[in-house]
Amino acid sequence: MAIRVEHEVHGRRKNRNYGVLMLLLAFIAIVFGLTVVKVLQLGDLREFETFDHVARPQIVPQDGSE
Repeated sequence: MAIRVEHEVHGRRKNRNYGVLMLLLAFIAIVFGLTVVKVLQLGDLREFETFDHVARPQIVPQDGSE
């Protein structure tokens, strides 16, 4: 025998959970958008690798030309 009556607290909690879900999805969308913009602006692989990291010797040209 299951209890089928839904208390008003359950409705409020469900609405708050939906609000938190929307905020979380908005945050994820903002982080994803910023990541896409950063990657698109740094077109060259060498610029992307050396932007905020130490350059790997494998991608540095040996003869000094680009």
